[in-house]
Amino acid sequence: MRIVVCDDEILAVERLVRMLSKIDDIVIEGSAQNGRDALDLIDLHAPDAIFLDIEMPALDGFDVVEALAAAAKASPPLIVFVTAYPQFAAHAFDTGAIDFLIKPVRHARLETAVARLRDVIEQRDARRRLAELASQIDALRSEGGTSGAPANEIWVHRRAERVRVDLDTVEMVQAEGEYVRLFVRDQSYLHRASIGSIAARLDPNRFMRVHRSYVVRLDLIAKIRRKTAGGYSLLLTGGSEIPLGRLYRADLLRHAHG
Repeated sequence: MRIVVCDDEILAVERLVRMLSKIDDIVIEGSAQNGRDALDLIDLHAPDAIFLDIEMPALDGFDVVEALAAAAKASPPLIVFVTAYPQFAAHAFDTGAIDFLIKPVRHARLETAVARLRDVIEQRDARRRLAELASQIDALRSEGGTSGAPANEIWVHRRAERVRVDLDTVEMVQAEGEYVRLFVRDQSYLHRASIGSIAARLDPNRFMRVHRSYVVRLDLIAKIRRKTAGGYSLLLTGGSEIPLGRLYRADLLRHAHG
């Protein structure tokens, strides 16, 4: 489970990160001391969950949740509020928070919150796997009438049209919940499929999975950048930056070293 921690008190951040690091299968993607930095970290790392203080200057915890809701991301992070003020609990749960922790956070109570997060993520993953299976069945049905290897192209819906996309022209693929977004030059197309099924149809000599949510064409990677908060990201030739997942880092670094 990939976590971002946000609290304007640095000692509170350090304590919570230390406690979370003792729990198996937790990866701390980064920490922030204000809401704006937290939103930037969420955009960069797409974490599974964020442990979020409520009382912060500029953007407070509720502001962060409202910003995430306005962004309408396909898979927003789950929220666990952490605060010294128990009177916020009712409002916190009204926002859809998974849990509400009172400072100072006790280890046993933190483990309960993590268990709740795992349950919700497992349910979400089960729904995603079912959607992937349905999309693969649709693809098999559509290709069932063809002979030999299927053409390296797919048809995508765009408003009232169906558009043919040559997968060899794709520059990047980004997972968005039950869909993928295909980036082709100055256009992008949303298509119902799993990122794994699309990655399997791309040329492995030209494309690489670099994150659970990203596949990128290798010749578009300009730099591999080490983040000051830990982890890596990729700077692409067009100027955009995407995360480099821990599980995919070794393969990319081997490719970079030729």
